[in-house]
Parts: sequence; C-alpha cells; structure tokens
Amino acid sequence: MRSRHIAVVGGGPGGLTLARVLHRHGHPVTVLERDPAPDARPPGGTLDLQEGLGQRALDKAGLLPEFRSLSRPEGQAMRILDTDGTVLRDWRPRPEDRANPEIDRGHLRDLLLGPCGGHPLDVRWGRKVTRVVPGTRDGVVVHFADGRQGTYDLVVGADGAWSRVRAAVSPVTPHYTGVTFVETSLDDIDTRHPGLARLVGDGSLAVYGVNRALVAQRNSGGHIKVYAQFRAPLDWQASVDRSDIDAVRSDLLALFDGWSGPALDLLRHGTAFLHRPLYVLPVSHTWTHVPGVTLLGDAAHLMPPLGAGANLAMLEGAELAESITTASGPGELDEAVRAFEERMWARAGRWATITTAGLERLVGPDPAEAVALFDEVQQS
Repeated sequence: MRSRHIAVVGGGPGGLTLARVLHRHGHPVTVLERDPAPDARPPGGTLDLQEGLGQRALDKAGLLPEFRSLSRPEGQAMRILDTDGTVLRDWRPRPEDRANPEIDRGHLRDLLLGPCGGHPLDVRWGRKVTRVVPGTRDGVVVHFADGRQGTYDLVVGADGAWSRVRAAVSPVTPHYTGVTFVETSLDDIDTRHPGLARLVGDGSLAVYGVNRALVAQRNSGGHIKVYAQFRAPLDWQASVDRSDIDAVRSDLLALFDGWSGPALDLLRHGTAFLHRPLYVLPVSHTWTHVPGVTLLGDAAHLMPPLGAGANLAMLEGAELAESITTASGPGELDEAVRAFEERMWARAGRWATITTAGLERLVGPDPAEAVALFDEVQQS
C-alpha cells in the first residue's frame, strides 16, 4: 500500500503534536504553516498542561521527560485579590505537585519542533492556506495564497479560531462572547518593578470586579503577561487610535477606576496593548463527516480560554495520529477519522459547557462567583 499523503494545516500545539506522534511512528506528514518562520511573531504567553490532557499527549509523543525539565511547577501558584487590594486567596502548589505545570508557548513549540529520531518535522513555512476542496478524483486539494496548490489523502485543520479548513466541513463561524481581553506585558519585572514581581509571585494574580477582571501571569525570563478582561461591545474603543498607547491605557484605567494602586500599576507599566475580543463556536459544534478532511482544537471547538483549549488540541492531535497509524487501508482510515471525530465532539462538548459557564462567573456581575469557582477547582 502506498504511503498516505497527510497534511496538517497549522503549526500550533495541536497540529505539531499530531505531526510529532505520526513522525514517531514512522508515518510521513507535512505541516503547512502560514508564518514564514518559527520566530516570525511572538509565540504568546504561558500554558498550563494538565496531567490527563496536554501531558498525556506529550507522553504519547515521547516528550514528557523533556517537558518536565522545561516546565515550571511553581507557576501553578494563584493569588486572588479584592479590588481594594485585600488578599482573598494565596494558593501555592506543593513541591511534588505537577498536575498543571506551566510552560511558555515558545518553549513548547521548540520542544515539539525538535528532532525526532534524528530527523526534524517536515514543516513548510510561509504556506498560507486559502481554501480546501475535498471530493476530487485525486484527493483533497489545498489552495495557497501564492496560487500554488497541493493534493493530499487527508487534510487536518489545526488552524485555529479563523480556520480556513473549517469551511470544507462546516458553515459555522465564531461569534463574539461579549467579553474582550486587552493584553499587555511587563519585561524584566524583578529588576524594574520588584513590588509588582512580589505581588504576582511565581504564578498568577487575579483581581475580580463587576463584569471585569485583571489577570497577570508570570512567564519565564522575568516576563509577565497582563490581561484586562471586561464586558463591552466590539466597538468599545471605536473613537480611539489603538496605536496610541497612552490613549488606550487611559481608557483601560478609566474602566478599572477605583481599584487598588498596585493592581492598576499592571496597566500603567504595560509596554503595548493588544485587543483580543473573545469569540467562540457553538458549544455543540459538530458536522457531517467529510472524507479526507477533519478538524481539531480551536478550528473544531473554539471555547473561552480557561485552560482547556491547547490541552484538548494536543490530546486530540496525539489520538488522531494513533488512529491513523493503526488504519491499514483507505476505508479504515476514513472510519478511524470518523470515530475520532465522535470522541472529540463528546469530550469537547463537555469542556465547552464548563468553560462557557466559567467565563460567565469569572467576568460577571458577582465577583464572589469567580472566587467560588477557584475554590471548586481546587477541591475537585
């Protein structure tokens, strides 16, 4: 039997995990990534990889020991403040607690891209996919922005919220949740802002108010990501030039007026501001199976970013890879993908329900609900 020609669209955690596990089993796979190089843009913040999800996926990829050497178990720490600065919770993990250790996205990407059996993954950088056409005589045709195209036996859309692969199986598009995140960063925090460094600690800091929150997360290298979270219309800053950092900062400080000085310092010292309105797919998003095309991660089940998205994508990538390697014929491959989709939909539906309800409590009218949610998670 000829080797199947498989393409993974998207070089994020889910797509790279799928490719890595296939590679480990000796199965050829091509990753199509729109970025021109691995370091073409900032990789994003930190991720907590859960034992039963992301860490399980890395174990299937043979990378769990390397992950443990890179991860930061102390990053699981969480401090919650009232808007007046009162400490409501100050939880720190035990030294042996590795349930949800943190790892920077860039470190995780480099780990997944590293050599496997002496050979690197086949990643085609700068391949922006514009359209996927299944059902042709030769297979699934992938069209690229530069006018080229390729034909594959299976195309897996791991290309995130605004997936170009999704349209080949589903007409559904993401919708706005009513919650916007504005992200900023503080560098060299321990030297330049030691008071804020102590406030955030080794892990995360959260302050919850009415329909808004401030969350800070420590990354490696003295870097802290800060997220202002609030309910607002999409055009809440339509009259402001978002390239004017001072104007954006002024609007954000007005939104959190009356909060304690140290909390607001996280915004005052931010170096730039990125607007990230939260979009989601329907909780029960599924589709009629299309031979030769499937989705995973945010492309399949975009949900609020409450610690599940990357974990689910990675486990789905690993499980799909294992299903592919055990399918011997063309018919078996299609059945394996179909069975994978059924399992993914059931699990993702449960997590989408949980995270949707969680967002309502974390950025909602009663700040006490956010603290109660933290307590429930710690007790589970």
